[in-house]
Amino acid sequence: MLPVVHSLRRHWPETEITWIIGKHEHRLMQALPGVEFLVLDKAAGWRGYRQLFSELAGRRFDLLLLMQVSMRAHIASLGVRAGRRIGYDPVRARDFHGFFVNERIPFVDRQHVLEAQLSFLKHLGITDHILSWSIPISEHDRRWASQRLPGTQPTMLLAPASSVALRNWTPSGYAALLDYATGQLGMRAVICGGPSSFERQFADQILAGAAHAEQVIDLVGQDTLPELLALMERSTVVVGPDSGPAHMAAMAGTPVIGLYGFTNPQRCGPYSSLDHCVNAYPRALRKLRGQTVEEAPWGTRVESAHAMAEIRIAEVCTRLREVCMLTMTGAA
Repeated sequence: MLPVVHSLRRHWPETEITWIIGKHEHRLMQALPGVEFLVLDKAAGWRGYRQLFSELAGRRFDLLLLMQVSMRAHIASLGVRAGRRIGYDPVRARDFHGFFVNERIPFVDRQHVLEAQLSFLKHLGITDHILSWSIPISEHDRRWASQRLPGTQPTMLLAPASSVALRNWTPSGYAALLDYATGQLGMRAVICGGPSSFERQFADQILAGAAHAEQVIDLVGQDTLPELLALMERSTVVVGPDSGPAHMAAMAGTPVIGLYGFTNPQRCGPYSSLDHCVNAYPRALRKLRGQTVEEAPWGTRVESAHAMAEIRIAEVCTRLREVCMLTMTGAA
């Protein structure tokens, strides 16, 4: 969403922007200046919606951009009084999306998710958008990161876990990558993740398989999202599956090697690092669903525990070496 917000602010500097956002996401985005945030506590159920509707009561907006097609977003939009309510075309709409909007962007087949979001700007007459994901990083978070990652040693930050288990690569693959980064490339390696028991256990599996686990800086469950962003800023490269951290790397200006087999990176990969992705999706799609990328409906997921296993260790190691070389030459 950040390129959309930055573009709106440049072209319509007098416009006040209100962003309805989840509680977890707000922890990261709250530093963004010039935007009013209304937080929806999704875990609170209907109580969260009542609180949101109370904050919206008596207010009227000129424009609503309904840029998600989930029922949760649709219900939240009921509290927004706006004359123009812009949403997606009927092809991409889901969960009765059309009942909550009165204008639609035109359909474009096989678009990246970001390009679909930028279509909202084009619908509003804004044709030159800003591809910027920047948000301020506080000095407190930068100090915290510099204490964990002092100096300027080339660093690989591994964020291995997605909340959707089928998106995760194998522990043995990650372990081999850690050994390659520390042993062959001489990099400092960091592993990060949230405080959940699954992420802790997953990281433990990875470290148990790594020959040089004692060299890996283990920060799983120890960082906040803003602190993770500061860690990324100090890293040479971020590696991870289709998950939030893969997209956060763009906010820190750090190249990311996205690992894709379950989903298609051409649709939802980290937009500024698409060339760095390891894309096993076509291979997984053909092997496990008997389809080519051209034959499968756009957005098809390879719903199989074997999809991510199609990613080969040699592919990831090669991409890591290439990105490191590009970074050293300033071309990444």
